[in-house]
Amino acid sequence: MTTLNTSENKLAKHAINVHKFGGSSLADAACIERVLDIIRQNCQLSDIIVVSANGKTTDGLFSLLALVETTEGADFTPALSELEHQQHLLINELLNEQNAKKLTQLIAADIDQLRRWLTSDLAMHRNDILAFGELWSARLLSALLNEQICPSNAIDARDFLIIGNEQSCAVDHALSSVQLKKHLQFGKLAVITGYISKDSRGKTCTLGRNGSDYSATIMASLVGALNVTLWTDVDGIYSADPRVVPNARKLHRLPNGVAKELGRLGNPVLHAKTLTPLVNESLSHHCHLHVANSFDAQVSGTEIGKFGLIAKQELSVTYLNDLLLAHSASFTGEAAKQAKIEFSPICAEDKQGFIVINQNQQKALSQWLASHDVEVTFKPVAIIAVVGHKVAQRGDIKARFKRSLKSAQPLNLVASDTSHSVIAILPEPCSTEILNNVHHAMIKDARHIGLVVAGLGNIGERFLSLLPAQLNRIYALENIHLVGLLSSKKALINNDGIDVNQALSLFKQGATDYNHQQLLSWLGNHPYDELIVVDITPSEDFSLLYQDFFAQGIHVIGANKWAASSDTIDYNKLVKTADKNNSLWLGNTTVGAGLPINYAINDLNNSGDKITAIAGIFSGTLSWLFETYDGSTAFSSLLLDALKQGITEPDPREDLSGRDVQRKLLILARMAGFELALDDIDCKNLVPQALQNISTQEFLARANELDDFFAKALSDANSDNCRIRYVARLSVNEAANITAKVSLEVLPKNDAFASLTPCDNIFQISSHWYHENPLIIRGPGAGRDVTAGGLHSDLVNICQQLAHKQNQVKIKGIN
Repeated sequence: MTTLNTSENKLAKHAINVHKFGGSSLADAACIERVLDIIRQNCQLSDIIVVSANGKTTDGLFSLLALVETTEGADFTPALSELEHQQHLLINELLNEQNAKKLTQLIAADIDQLRRWLTSDLAMHRNDILAFGELWSARLLSALLNEQICPSNAIDARDFLIIGNEQSCAVDHALSSVQLKKHLQFGKLAVITGYISKDSRGKTCTLGRNGSDYSATIMASLVGALNVTLWTDVDGIYSADPRVVPNARKLHRLPNGVAKELGRLGNPVLHAKTLTPLVNESLSHHCHLHVANSFDAQVSGTEIGKFGLIAKQELSVTYLNDLLLAHSASFTGEAAKQAKIEFSPICAEDKQGFIVINQNQQKALSQWLASHDVEVTFKPVAIIAVVGHKVAQRGDIKARFKRSLKSAQPLNLVASDTSHSVIAILPEPCSTEILNNVHHAMIKDARHIGLVVAGLGNIGERFLSLLPAQLNRIYALENIHLVGLLSSKKALINNDGIDVNQALSLFKQGATDYNHQQLLSWLGNHPYDELIVVDITPSEDFSLLYQDFFAQGIHVIGANKWAASSDTIDYNKLVKTADKNNSLWLGNTTVGAGLPINYAINDLNNSGDKITAIAGIFSGTLSWLFETYDGSTAFSSLLLDALKQGITEPDPREDLSGRDVQRKLLILARMAGFELALDDIDCKNLVPQALQNISTQEFLARANELDDFFAKALSDANSDNCRIRYVARLSVNEAANITAKVSLEVLPKNDAFASLTPCDNIFQISSHWYHENPLIIRGPGAGRDVTAGGLHSDLVNICQQLAHKQNQVKIKGIN
């Protein structure tokens, strides 16, 4: 067979991990090619690959067995030939001619063996027959790795994995570990069969349907792996079976105990025993389990491990049909404990004397009770359960669950021994309707929204100081979790949440240096349903991250003007990317601080009105200067006083240049639906050319050179009984031609723009509806309280929109 040697290794990663690929991930040639790419990007030679049978191969083997077992003299040749044909298709489509020939010969020998067992030794070799699916899958993937990626060897788990019996599936850890090490070959990536093992007598055993997940975590415990990834056909573990409940939501992080309870109660992704090897306290290493989608490997899946409060708030709903409710005197008092040990029931109530078991346990339970000379009655039942961290101890959850089940008329409600589930016993099978109704009642408000605040200056501090009260007061914010704080150089990120009451002190204690690449990496793998970044920075560099934010479906609240007033091509790209990825972008505070100018423009547009003009005074600084300047004090003295009070920028030329007003007008124009660039807005710079390109210190020393110009402008205006104001104006004529400018204007004393409280902004909107009497919005255009309030207004707005967002799960593989 043509293979790659160790020096030709084409793997990218360097960590000890176990990767398990399910049947849907290996269903056809295209699926297997995706798996090869995942291995190439995520594995190293010391890792372990565990595989299920390709596609529906195991179903085919079960059908073959059923045919022979139920129909005497049945002709199984067509079914056997179909199994062989499917394997030939995969082999010949994926491997080169030389390697395909070798595997085809091995398949032919296996088919001959299958034929002999089916005709003569079926009972003795039933599990051997079922084992062929994983054996063929491991051989094929290993051959492909050898041919394309790296050196590899296929290992039959029966050569090392020893369990006590198929009922308990308890692993002989010490012996299995020693045997596995003998089969692992240095410099070769091991591909191991899932699902199958052997007992101490050497007889083939299976680990139950979907037991390959259990195989993967067993391998992790045997080799001390750091992580296990279960690659499947959905993006993770959901709040209900997404094949039955389309509105199920992904659970990004699950505590170990909750995940184990989910597996026990029928979650379609988690095998009941999968977590046992990972939560065994007798083992010295700690391992995390990940569930990911092989059809979309870049999507963050579900992580199972040890987490804090946010992960412990997750709820899910699961169900099991075809169960039995067994009543007996042996299920009360002390005798109940022995029954639990013997049969591991789904649930039990020793005061009422019943347990719920799987139907296949009925015979064994009857025999066990007969030996105690005790009678038992059986009743067919189903269960539906709400699962979450200590939910049985939460009265609100139990009450809501009980209300949601009113139409189902449950026989009993029982808390699990771990308190991680409340189980309702149903007299009839759990229908799709019941499952969806209960899920809606329990999960409808469940949504974890991460909040990252960038910019911890004056306004950022005020935003954070208002946050605790807002979270307690506003219902729409009940699912918000502060998880990130950013300054220009340091960051504090905590997936388990940052105490909003101590946010700034925690930042000072724990913040570390970061760069934008590190930030994007964390944001791209956040464990929340939604993530909101509040940008309170003045940084153009930070605004350049918006494109990456939107590409990852992250929402942005921006007080930062740079992105919203960027180059037309860049701006349109941002809007398109945000729209494509359902990212919300709100920027009420980019213009007018907390004034609702953005809301007004949006409302007019959404209501069908047509805006024809926008005008006003958009700068709190220039508003203060020209409302205060009356000629009694030189303009330069007034300017330096404003600088001392913090009214102007550190370099007052930023205000006097008009660029800030120019950007604000551009933002409003774009919001109103006009396609405009910054250069399309004529801007009157109030700084003389001689003072524009000197240092700030020199400008301040020469500020008196501004006085003559402004003294004359004021005198000329006063002579006409007018005022001077710095005004922004945009208008569109009937031919759709746009005129836009920001400049110093002479206005009559009775003009709406001429008599403001210093620092106020005023916005005047003309439209088809507001034509003769324009809409005017006036109020503080700057200030930490109003700006922080405007940011909180946007936060509530976004959360209200997200509350109505529905994401239906798309199953990308084979059901």
